[in-house]
Amino acid sequence: QVQLVESGGGLVQAGGSLRLSCTASGRTLSSYTMAWFRQAPGKEREFVARINWSGGSTVYAVSVKGRFTISRDNAKNTVYLQMIGLKPEDTAVYYCTVDLSTARIWGQGTQVTVSS
Repeated sequence: QVQLVESGGGLVQAGGSLRLSCTASGRTLSSYTMAWFRQAPGKEREFVARINWSGGSTVYAVSVKGRFTISRDNAKNTVYLQMIGLKPEDTAVYYCTVDLSTARIWGQGTQVTVSS
């Protein structure tokens, strides 16, 4: 049974930075694309970034491009989201996810709050 656990969220002032981590257990995910999504209060969950199995290919939402960096350490079964230049509109619960073909697995999320 695959589980994803996010960490690293918190309260930060606008312009600040945070690094989120997502560690998988129950299965090695080194051959899968991993992604981060976020959901702000009253809004739908939206795509943030994704990274292919090797880390050689990344895609970002327009709203975070140039400020967020997704990376992974397959030896640690962990994916990261480095966030700089945070804005109040980045406030949301951040989720990591993996599509195993048979099922899409989501973590429980970590709250990021950016104060103005």
